[in-house]
Amino acid sequence: MAYLLVVTGKNEGDFHPLPRQSVTIGRSETCTIQIVDDDVSREHIKVRYDRAGHTYHATDNLSANGVLINGSQIDDEIQLANGDMIKIGSSELIFSERDDTDRDNAIEHHRRSTQEEIVVTRIVE
Repeated sequence: MAYLLVVTGKNEGDFHPLPRQSVTIGRSETCTIQIVDDDVSREHIKVRYDRAGHTYHATDNLSANGVLINGSQIDDEIQLANGDMIKIGSSELIFSERDDTDRDNAIEHHRRSTQEEIVVTRIVE
């Protein structure tokens, strides 16, 4: 099951398995996933599950500060891919299609993959 892992911000370490339906992410308590961040709109982003393609898609919900996916601001709906970094406000979330069933496994996987990227970068330099 896909999930979002908050890797920076006040909610760092929060683990959110994604259901196979649409979810809203924002500052409001009514959102499926609440992010406590003054720079996040009440209903900042929508993540939609496409049953036909078995894929997840992100849409900026007319937020004040926009949505960045892998450093690029999105204007239209974009299909999410494993490892995509979603930045809303000062919070960053990793989208994963892995079958990690709990927070600890997701965090450990993220730490290992981040360390591998650093090692590869140092070797290349």
